[in-house]
Amino acid sequence: MNGRGLIHYALALLLAPLLLGVINRVKAAFAGRRGQPVLQPYYDLVKLLQKGAVYSRTTTWVFRAGPVVTLAALLAALALVPFAGQAGPLSFQGDVIVCVYLLGLARFFTVLAALDTGSAFEGMGASREVQFSALAEPALLVGLVVLGRQTSTASLGPMFAAVGPALWMTAGTTLALLAVAFFIVLLSENSRVPFDDPNTHLELTMIHEVMVLDHGGPDFGLILYGSALKLWIFSAFVAGLVVPYRCGNGWVDTAAAVGALLLTALVVGTVESCMARLRLLRVPHLLISATVAAVLAFLLMTR
Repeated sequence: MNGRGLIHYALALLLAPLLLGVINRVKAAFAGRRGQPVLQPYYDLVKLLQKGAVYSRTTTWVFRAGPVVTLAALLAALALVPFAGQAGPLSFQGDVIVCVYLLGLARFFTVLAALDTGSAFEGMGASREVQFSALAEPALLVGLVVLGRQTSTASLGPMFAAVGPALWMTAGTTLALLAVAFFIVLLSENSRVPFDDPNTHLELTMIHEVMVLDHGGPDFGLILYGSALKLWIFSAFVAGLVVPYRCGNGWVDTAAAVGALLLTALVVGTVESCMARLRLLRVPHLLISATVAAVLAFLLMTR
């Protein structure tokens, strides 16, 4: 483990909910409303952790374990994610594959907990979640393979540390295609518009939110915090690729990386304010286009 990696890990644990607050404030500004405070996600987490939990007699241990295992998997994945040009606390060769598998494990237990309720409604949301993830993961995997091949490494830390102005000058088109693919995957994996709307309560259009309807109190708090961590992870991928600013000063680089993540949240809020949700039949088209962009980046790299 490295010291700066541990500092960045602690910073991510502290600031991850802030990204959700920035997105909400941007959406409120576009709608001409004052909106909720930027720190509202923190207030919600504290309130939920102070409540009790109610469990249906038809559920098993899987339902209770879902939020805990999901959060544990995301915490482990976060330890592999580089930040500000520095490797994560648990960086090693091949950690890129482990990170993707941990993200898949988190999703798997969220889906299992939804199916454990026996609700056809939550089963519908779980089915849609699995379908979208099956289409998004190839774009993420191919994109990371391209980035690893371009930087000649199989570890996330050195992979993103090698991204800089010089690489953009020589492989700008490839990196631009990867940035598009990663951003589409970010929107899909975090249930944002145009794939899903985290604020919707319309039965036929809910995807992620419908899977967690039966969770409450501390369990729901763990789910919300896990969502913030997941948004931080994918935003770090996008920001590390598009804004690879590093001046050599550790504190300045860290501040610049935090600013890049907040800028990513601002862009996500702008997209949600300017676009409507896609029809479910159109969602696979957009996810396939992300995979196509990653494959084109792969072909450009190997030519």
